[in-house]
Amino acid sequence: MPSSTFREPDADPTRSRPGRHARRPRALAIAAAGVAVALIAGAAVWASRPGTSPAQQPQEASADRPLSTPSTPGAPATSAAASASASATAVKKPTSKAATQQAAAPQGGWIPVDQAAWNTQLAKYQATKAQAPGDAGNLPEFRADCKYSHRKADDPIVFPGLPGASHMHSFVGNKAVDAATTAADLTKFTATTCKPAVDHSAYWVPTLYEAATKKPVETTGFRVYYRSIRTNSTGIVPIPNGLRMIAGDAKKKKPTPRGTQGQFYCAFYGPGNIDGDSRSTNGNWPICGNPATLHYQLQFPDCWDGKNLDSPNHKDHVAFGTNDGCPAAHPVRIPALTFDIAYGAKGTKAGYYLSSDPDGKSASSMHGDAFLMWDAAAMNQRVRNCIAQRRTCNNSGYDPFSY
Repeated sequence: MPSSTFREPDADPTRSRPGRHARRPRALAIAAAGVAVALIAGAAVWASRPGTSPAQQPQEASADRPLSTPSTPGAPATSAAASASASATAVKKPTSKAATQQAAAPQGGWIPVDQAAWNTQLAKYQATKAQAPGDAGNLPEFRADCKYSHRKADDPIVFPGLPGASHMHSFVGNKAVDAATTAADLTKFTATTCKPAVDHSAYWVPTLYEAATKKPVETTGFRVYYRSIRTNSTGIVPIPNGLRMIAGDAKKKKPTPRGTQGQFYCAFYGPGNIDGDSRSTNGNWPICGNPATLHYQLQFPDCWDGKNLDSPNHKDHVAFGTNDGCPAAHPVRIPALTFDIAYGAKGTKAGYYLSSDPDGKSASSMHGDAFLMWDAAAMNQRVRNCIAQRRTCNNSGYDPFSY
């Protein structure tokens, strides 16, 4: 039976998609349901910034610890739906490029949401009706499949308006992103390397380099999941346009030997060794057996403070919730982003290094940035269809893959 699809001009349901290893966090659930394809599960760590409260610390995920059951010790939980309309000062739209750059970094690094625009999006979301899911699967998620776009030593979240101030980043998604990019720019310049084309967001990670040759190794697959990582979707609402987030810690510089959470891992269809058949000379990088290649996964929080699109450390405005709800200081439940990143490299004895740690040559400084901007109606429909209704969606509509 054909699956239902969303209407959008550039959706391509025939596009080949990354292997189902992308569903690693749900590997046990999938296996229990009797899926014939064996998926390789990868372990990843998302280290929080020093001094970050427990509610803001990313959850560690592994093959035996699904992302659906993260914990936040001591975090007070409230209903996520209760405060989706938390009050905040509205931001006036800049009228010039200079004003745009200045608006990107207000005093203290807090960027308040435009409350009127957010309330409008919420009202339209509440009026959005779910479409019939047909034979869609039961994983509450939708996604964007992206290709490598460009490489720059820019970071419009951490160093807005300062070209060349950052370590090198590899960008996917919006093609026009540089140090001066603002939320308004993402709506004006919408050419993207992602499907669906209604995703105007920009996503980036530190560039990976071969240690022996110092040549960059770019991503061959970059899937961004928008999903529920809880057992229910109570109070879920769309992500506000213009939200900025960072997962991981660019300043973390620790070894990543075999078995360490936070390492790159090997993945492909079928059984294999996620830690690699062997390791680089320094032990920090796996060497994958055929046909596996290097992968990494990053998990973002699923609760928002309802007031700010960014914070001074780019983390304090979001937090991880629990199955019971979101922390009192971050009461708005939003879809959780997951970066599932594939590289064409298989590993070498010399290993690799990230632009965020060229000397340590470990994987611990891996991190990801998300500067989010969607067609609001498209975001609303996906959240309603896929997450609120707890149905599996791909990048063009309902996904009939069964679990």
